[in-house]
Amino acid sequence: MKRSPLHDVSAVAGGADPGQPDSPRPATTTPLHDAVADVLRQGESLLNSLADEDYTRKLPAVFGSTVGGHYRHCLDHFQSLLRGLDADEINYDDRERNPRIENDRKFALAETHRVLRAFGSISKQFLDCPIKVRSKVNYELDTAPLIGSTVGRELMYAVAHAIHHYALIAVMCRILDVAVPAGFGVAPSTLKYHAEQPKAA
Repeated sequence: MKRSPLHDVSAVAGGADPGQPDSPRPATTTPLHDAVADVLRQGESLLNSLADEDYTRKLPAVFGSTVGGHYRHCLDHFQSLLRGLDADEINYDDRERNPRIENDRKFALAETHRVLRAFGSISKQFLDCPIKVRSKVNYELDTAPLIGSTVGRELMYAVAHAIHHYALIAVMCRILDVAVPAGFGVAPSTLKYHAEQPKAA
């Protein structure tokens, strides 16, 4: 059974058109839809603020990794989730790892728009649908356990996973002397905690 007949997973898995600048607000506005849209729009803002050479620059201070590599990893998880909706099983180990997303900032931006549109078409009722999830969690065993989850819970995971990597990207941008969007790489609960703390006299 497909979780949502409204979205076209093949559009996400296939090539993106870098000429598409739009990134529409999801038609169904639940807090979870908004969280996905917000984190992907933060990625959009990041990509728009980076020069191509900074996106792919290897930084020795962070083990030679690149902003593009971390951003591709974030999108990989969103794309794996979308493909899993049609397959009735999300497999986070079977990621696309498209090197073009990692090395072509404009293509990464187009893929971000494409993923945003796909998630926006998932109806509210599908968030509670059960779905199986597979992910390798043991360094010694080759088998990856299969567990039960829901579509909504996996959306929460993808958002939290992206925020974690955004925090690493923020450090890399600091090294590159590139400003990041406000709150970039900071968990919503952390932002709320700091906002509630009394101001120093």
